[in-house]
Amino acid sequence: MELLVVCVYNILTEKRDEIKRKLGEGIEIKKILVKSKDKGRKYKVDDSLITLNYEDIINDPEIQIIVELIGGEYPALNYIKEAINNKKNIVTANKLVIAKYAEEIFKLAKKNKVKVYYEGSVGAGIPIIKTLKESMIANKIKKIYGILNGTTNYILTEMIEKHVTFKEALEEAQKLGYAESNPYFDISGWDAAYKIGILSSLAYETFIDVNSLHVEGIEKIEKEDIEISEELGYSIKLLAIAKNINDKTLDIRVHPTFVSQKNPLSKINDVYNVVQIHGDAVGDIMIYGKGAGEMPTASAVVADIMEASKSIKYKIENEQISNGVNGQKLISIEDVENAFYIRLKVNDKPGVFAKIAKVFGDNEVSIASVIQKNRLTPVVPIFLLTHPIREKNLKDAIKSLEKIEDVIEVKNIIRVEDF
Repeated sequence: MELLVVCVYNILTEKRDEIKRKLGEGIEIKKILVKSKDKGRKYKVDDSLITLNYEDIINDPEIQIIVELIGGEYPALNYIKEAINNKKNIVTANKLVIAKYAEEIFKLAKKNKVKVYYEGSVGAGIPIIKTLKESMIANKIKKIYGILNGTTNYILTEMIEKHVTFKEALEEAQKLGYAESNPYFDISGWDAAYKIGILSSLAYETFIDVNSLHVEGIEKIEKEDIEISEELGYSIKLLAIAKNINDKTLDIRVHPTFVSQKNPLSKINDVYNVVQIHGDAVGDIMIYGKGAGEMPTASAVVADIMEASKSIKYKIENEQISNGVNGQKLISIEDVENAFYIRLKVNDKPGVFAKIAKVFGDNEVSIASVIQKNRLTPVVPIFLLTHPIREKNLKDAIKSLEKIEDVIEVKNIIRVEDF
């Protein structure tokens, strides 16, 4: 996080006059909390601002806004709560804390009559939070589709364009700095889950328990899946989805998805992010841009600092996030309807597919298309697309398939989203 702090510092200092002109008064940086003064830093800030003691910040009556850029769960959460209890407004880019503790944080902020700003927590420089809070306020949000993780989008792009394996694409992403040495939160889908949880809480005015979301990552995707998706006219994307099914139920999930190549989301490649929103009044809109990186995130953080400053100066009072009024519940993943792509590994024998078709028929799974590649080997892959079906029906069918002796393995299952 050190580079992000310096990027925010540089924007605030280098654009001091411009910020003052736009706000009507300047923003002063009073303190920067660090772990160690002796640490050799690649990036320079004014040493007189450095402190090792958090108390120097929260107990200073002149400090009105605290910017949290530590990341992670602890001590960030404790610092944020302590600052709020000391009547400080908060600006943060911490998606994990906002996603998991939004209800607690925002109720505490309301009690203490301060505000929390979090634009940098989703999509870095993409102004999606402000769009939902302000520009889309007259709309009932029907659906949100997002490519919200630049690392996984880069990996899938490499697999599609360069025909490399998942492992090879991941190693390249790590080499370029797009993926961490431990990329779990990215490739598992949890980074995107935190983000869609935040967007859903805001869009549907209800606090989302992010731990209740159905989340799948991209680790199981292989070159064969990429090749067949292209053959069928799709691209594979890690999609974050939120749907308002009715006044009582929401469908929120993250998983790899077959996206039609006719859909503009299929063209969003490399480390870019996109959010597609359907509002009942405005229809479909898309917001696209770099979803990662220190400078795009710093841009969002500084915008929040300016918004907080404006709110303090003009005594603007307005809600910053859901107050939980709707209380909608998540639909069980087993009740969600989707079309599916299924890749099987089977013995190449007469009658095997008839057994597979019977299992699907018995479980009310309707097959839309089948591709069988002749590999001139005793074991061959079969690729299937289904019509839209309940997830529970497919799970029951898969359990029965796994009992068929000639079905060696169910290699992969990917949902197909036509929108």
